[in-house]
Amino acid sequence: MIKALIIDDEAIAVNLLDLMIKRYIPEITELKCETLPSRALELISEYKPDILFLDIEMPYLNGFELLKALPQIPFSIVFTTAYDKYAIQAIKFSALDYLLKPIDANDLRETFNRFLAKTMATETKDAAVKNLLSNLQQNKTFHKLALPTLNGVEFFLPQDIIRCEGMSNYTKFYIYGHTPITTSKTIKDYEEILLPHQFIRVHKSHLINAQYVKGYSAPNSSIIMNDGSNIEVSRRRKREALEGLGIKN
Repeated sequence: MIKALIIDDEAIAVNLLDLMIKRYIPEITELKCETLPSRALELISEYKPDILFLDIEMPYLNGFELLKALPQIPFSIVFTTAYDKYAIQAIKFSALDYLLKPIDANDLRETFNRFLAKTMATETKDAAVKNLLSNLQQNKTFHKLALPTLNGVEFFLPQDIIRCEGMSNYTKFYIYGHTPITTSKTIKDYEEILLPHQFIRVHKSHLINAQYVKGYSAPNSSIIMNDGSNIEVSRRRKREALEGLGIKN
């Protein structure tokens, strides 16, 4: 059960977001709305939402002032506003996202997907700890990597992972016989775990499994993988990468 709360002084904006949530985010099973910021503090305390959609410019008590008045913030915040000048302040409040009005349905869905990923990451800490203990007790050959997904956690053997692609604060895993999985951790978080398992860091954004290397293109300075991808080898990592593949430069 996921509970959401909309706080916005504009009734039209509230009604529109209410309809969009009901249409595009069926996972939210309870939804309440409030147009009077003065009532919002008490409602937050009583309702205890999991995710709060909060307008910023409101009379008497704006969104930032409202949050400052709360003793604690145990929920995810999504700021909804017609102005982009508040982005930096929103970041300071560690907001899950910042949606500009009129809100786009795809942006709304992507924001909620981030909420699910964040929630799953928290809920699966116990599973990750159990996996860690298992790895410590077993030989490295049986080491499994825990990857949080929207449906929970999936465990993969390093030899099944073809490559990893870093995308800012996310890492996309390409796995043999499986659809790609994107996690909310940086590629550096996984580098130390995977390097002992024949993985090579060939670029700041790429970590490859040597088992799946098909060839090397010297003119393009790129590695050809078995899945058909061509991975650029950065100049700074070229020597290390080629040595790892047993290629004399």
